[in-house]
Amino acid sequence: MAQVKSKGMKPEMQVRRLLHGLGYRYRLHRADLPGRPDLVFPARRKIVLVNGCFWHYHSGCPRVRIPAANQDYWLAKLKRNKARDERNLGLLEESGWAVMTVWECQLRDLAETTARLIAFLER
Repeated sequence: MAQVKSKGMKPEMQVRRLLHGLGYRYRLHRADLPGRPDLVFPARRKIVLVNGCFWHYHSGCPRVRIPAANQDYWLAKLKRNKARDERNLGLLEESGWAVMTVWECQLRDLAETTARLIAFLER
């Protein structure tokens, strides 16, 4: 697991290229915010989180399958990840940030995801 990267993964890079191509400028992984969010738009007070379905335990997603080996460990780990995400989301919203989460599985329909991102950033 030491080789699992926390930034610059394919889904995040896809969203970053998409938004940059649309003319949006952002800051990456700001350490002064809870959870070091992926994309921060300071002037708009908005944050876009790009979550992998497995690592962030996306409920109802077919990509989330608990590995057969050591299931107790994996289930506990994924639940801790989800609890941490919820805690960080609450802290960000309490601080006045609007937050949108883009899930890895949603990137299959890029047109819909693009429309959702534009609507979120423009309101």
